[in-house]
Amino acid sequence: MINKIKKAIKSRLYREIGEKDVNLQEAKRLQKDGAIMIDVRSPQEYREGHIDGAILIPEYKIKKEIENAIVDKNKNIVVYCSSGGRSKRAQKILNTLGYKNVYNIYEGYLI
Repeated sequence: MINKIKKAIKSRLYREIGEKDVNLQEAKRLQKDGAIMIDVRSPQEYREGHIDGAILIPEYKIKKEIENAIVDKNKNIVVYCSSGGRSKRAQKILNTLGYKNVYNIYEGYLI
C-alpha cells in the first residue's frame, strides 16, 4: 500500500515530458505560427488572467465543445492550465477525438 502511494506521489511530482509537451516559450512560438491556444482552466481562472489570444474551453467541457470550436483536426493546438495536469488530460482527450497536433504546456501557466 505504501509503495502505491509513493508511486502516485512520484508520478505527480515528476511528470514525464511527452513528445508534444512544450514549455511556455515554445508554445508562444507555435501560437505566433498560427496554433490555437486553449486555456482549459475554470472560467474564474481565465478571468483572472490568461495568455493573449487564448480561448477558454474548460477541461471538463473539452469533449463537448472542441468540435464546434476547431473543425480542422490537423490544426496545431496548444492546451494549458495552471500546473499541466488538466491540460495533459485535455491533450489525451483531443488525441482520442482525432486531433493530431495537440501540444501541452507541461509546466503550466501562472499569471
